[in-house]
Amino acid sequence: MFLQHWWLYAVCKDWDVAIAKKGDNVTGVWPYPIEHKINVSMIRTPMLTPYLGPHVFYPADMKESNADSFEHDTISELIAQLPAAKMWHLALQPGLKQAGIFKNYGLEIDAKQTFLIDLLQSEATLLSNMKENMRRNIKAAENEISISDSTDQLATLYEYHKRTLENKKIMQPYSLADMKGIMDACVAHNACSLFVAKKNEAIQAIVWNVWDKTHSYYFMGAQNPAAENYKAMTALLWHTIKKSKERGNTIFDLEGSMDVGVERFFRGFAGKRELYLVLKKNESLIWKLKEKILK
Repeated sequence: MFLQHWWLYAVCKDWDVAIAKKGDNVTGVWPYPIEHKINVSMIRTPMLTPYLGPHVFYPADMKESNADSFEHDTISELIAQLPAAKMWHLALQPGLKQAGIFKNYGLEIDAKQTFLIDLLQSEATLLSNMKENMRRNIKAAENEISISDSTDQLATLYEYHKRTLENKKIMQPYSLADMKGIMDACVAHNACSLFVAKKNEAIQAIVWNVWDKTHSYYFMGAQNPAAENYKAMTALLWHTIKKSKERGNTIFDLEGSMDVGVERFFRGFAGKRELYLVLKKNESLIWKLKEKILK
């Protein structure tokens, strides 16, 4: 999803792509943003983009025993094509584990987590695997919550999300215009829904769902600060999971969180915990000073 050219145009001022080939066949691609600030070259995950990094195209007839070496060689070729940059902060897609390449390239490696739900399971199994309190919230919400798909509530989502971050003393790093640019691109490519849960016509929670051919993502969501509890958000995410399954997606990515409360909530949906790598480097005195100030 986040390697699509139209997504990159929506979130980057400028970008390019490294391409690995074997003969006439493309074996991998690595789109990357081109960014310079205060004369410092950077490779960073773009705004409002959870993952970037390389993507490897494995031959259909490849033996499983050869896949790791193929991935290693492809990513090695790709990273050699990337421009030199003094500052890195790039989140890779879940599943990429070639840590040695990145370490040898002089990058520090951090890890974050997400939760992936296998949508090939039956709906009954998905529901039964959830924690009991989640199922109870979903059941309780059936008779009091209505759910619709309404992209015109983007400004409401922005405000709810802003207030959620403010309560955690975090400044919102993007604008409503930034969100609208992404929404417009997603709508143009039939790749998103904005699910809204209401109780007695009052909005309780909103979930922004985006997807590609195989994966569906909980891209962003927020609860009305005036809402009584998490019933609406639980029911809304369950609705999103079911819609993703109906659509033919095979994986639902909750996009994880290192926030204790959010992580606990996501864990209740019984997804598989998956780590993803974050590549870091800072060789700029100016940006080192900035990072110390921000801490």
